[in-house]
Amino acid sequence: MTAVPVPHRVVARRPETADTVTLCLEPVGAALPDFAPGQFAMVHSFGRGEIPLSVSSVQTTGGLAHTIRSVGAVSDGLCSVRVGEVVGLRGPYGNTWELERARGGDVVVVAGGIGFAPLRPLILSALAEPEAYGRVNVLVGARTPGDLIALQEVESWPTTFTGVTVDRPDDGWRGDVGMVTQLLGRTDFEPGATRAFVCGPEPMIRATARELTERGVPHDRIRVSLERNMRCATGHCGHCQLGPLLLCRVGPVVDWERAEPLLSVREL
Repeated sequence: MTAVPVPHRVVARRPETADTVTLCLEPVGAALPDFAPGQFAMVHSFGRGEIPLSVSSVQTTGGLAHTIRSVGAVSDGLCSVRVGEVVGLRGPYGNTWELERARGGDVVVVAGGIGFAPLRPLILSALAEPEAYGRVNVLVGARTPGDLIALQEVESWPTTFTGVTVDRPDDGWRGDVGMVTQLLGRTDFEPGATRAFVCGPEPMIRATARELTERGVPHDRIRVSLERNMRCATGHCGHCQLGPLLLCRVGPVVDWERAEPLLSVREL
């Protein structure tokens, strides 16, 4: 990895929702080291700053894709860049989903909102090796139909079960309504031989992990991605500290066995 942003050119820009875009980036010069599903980059908008973004796709040419929701000055700047313009990347940082630990067993993936983006590479990796995994269940939730990312792609995946739900339907919505956790009751998996991967708002993570453990999935077989304010990505600034953990170093993906007691402590 490098501490200096490496120039990457925007080769494609795909609007996902009203406030979310996916940028496909190719290195201008030498590529960064390989990224794995779950890891993140610090993405630099020149003149504005940088933010941590999980990888939503890894290109065979050494490029990356990041799915970005506009929620602040830096993310707004990144969402506004055009094809041909240049942004900076440094990384890879953080750990991975550790999908390899799920080989030979069932897989449950639960995504809420923009949390779908970090899980997409994991899902594609599992589907690329159908003989390596048992039943693959993918559950996706969002606030409204307009907030769903890559819905047509999700519905085309050859999973054992794919469920999509929204909190607030519009007049044209014909799918499920309610929390994504309600879809777990329609999934088929062997709890003791299942690995679950969860990313989304923390209330959704807690509810999903609780439902999974009630179904019999052990705490140490549930992996969750925790979002904190990461500034340096090298463990020096302390902005991403959660209890004893510096999430840029030992996260953002951690076992629920480790995350649950930390999330039960009220933060100042």
